[in-house]
Amino acid sequence: MIKAIKGFNDILPNQSAKWLHLESILADVLSRYGYEHIRLPIVEQTDLFARAIGGATDIVEKEMYSFTDKSEPPTPLALRPEGTAGAVRAVIEHNLLRGDTPKLWYIGPMFRYERPQKGRYRQFHQLGVESFGSALPDADAELIAMTHLMWQELGLKNEMHLQLNSLGELDERHAYREALVAYLTDKKDQLDDDSKRRLTTNPLRILDSKEASTQAVLADAPKLADFLGAESVAHFEQVQTYLTALGIDFEINPHLVRGLDYYNKTVFEWVTDKLGSQATVCAGGRYDGLVGQLKSIGADGNKPVKSEPAVGFAMGLERLLLLMEAVAPIADMPACDVFVVAHPEVYSAGIGYAQSLRYSRPDVRVKMASATSLKAQMKKADKSGAALTVIIAQQELDDNTISIKDMQTGAQQTVAQDWLLNQDNFSRH
Repeated sequence: MIKAIKGFNDILPNQSAKWLHLESILADVLSRYGYEHIRLPIVEQTDLFARAIGGATDIVEKEMYSFTDKSEPPTPLALRPEGTAGAVRAVIEHNLLRGDTPKLWYIGPMFRYERPQKGRYRQFHQLGVESFGSALPDADAELIAMTHLMWQELGLKNEMHLQLNSLGELDERHAYREALVAYLTDKKDQLDDDSKRRLTTNPLRILDSKEASTQAVLADAPKLADFLGAESVAHFEQVQTYLTALGIDFEINPHLVRGLDYYNKTVFEWVTDKLGSQATVCAGGRYDGLVGQLKSIGADGNKPVKSEPAVGFAMGLERLLLLMEAVAPIADMPACDVFVVAHPEVYSAGIGYAQSLRYSRPDVRVKMASATSLKAQMKKADKSGAALTVIIAQQELDDNTISIKDMQTGAQQTVAQDWLLNQDNFSRH
């Protein structure tokens, strides 16, 4: 028997209705802020992610699905492990930055090879948001404020906690990295194995270690905040001022570094205590150098490449749905509101009635079964979850009526054919 690949999950109809509900709420909030939808390819050149994310990151080193295509010479390709690099590539390729400051969002599957567990799969889904063109801290605050509104609309405002940090600029981070490596090298024997490996590849990720022994070593380590320049400090303080003015609570987490190389200045995470170890539901930050970094690929090395400031975030939809279920389970949405049953001899009349109802009441979902016996059709109506079943036989046609059965109470009545046009108690809205 052929089955789905481990870590690649089917989303069945009884689940997908909840996904659509979630996605519609998120899209509505994004629309309120004036963000525009962009659809990006799932496959990109491998070099895009290696350049953007960083060759020493776990994603590029261990998790990316890479392959070569059939072109001559073969082109190294990868299933996208995250969305920002592809969004920046699209913005550069289509000159969207020319005289504009695009604010974009996208949604879809991402791919990483890691051990599947609840809330973390090899194919997972993210909503990503990218705001280009503003280096000012109000752009950072706007994205955080937008996510704050999303939690309120989803009924999660009391379950999400905001953590902030600043990574400063590249030179500040490099100076800090040297100090951190010097400190940890003397205590290397006390680090966990993963942190020992990262000491020579990506030492800032050691700050994010979940091992208690490593965190004990880090307690007296140099602090990144001590290496920030005046401009980075002022930027971070202004972000905090805006959030305070908006009534958004936060805590400073000096160990928050994010796992990708392109971040600078503000980084943030929304975390929850309702999902065990999978605490981070939404994360992002500023990445002012990434546009210039990707522009420089293939460019004339003698000409300076201008970057553009940018800030963004991504949220994992699987984890968000798990959180919603943990806080307030979402009721299963029935397949339809009205089920139309028609005697096989007058089935064409039933089709016509169902179609006219769909035209006149676009807010109502109408379903039919095939032209089998009335008994078989009624069984399908029972399973559909519909609030009402319309029954049409020869008698109803002769009298210009329909029979209506309330599927909760079992009560049945005969009414005029246009009766449903003025009813609202069965509509999904």
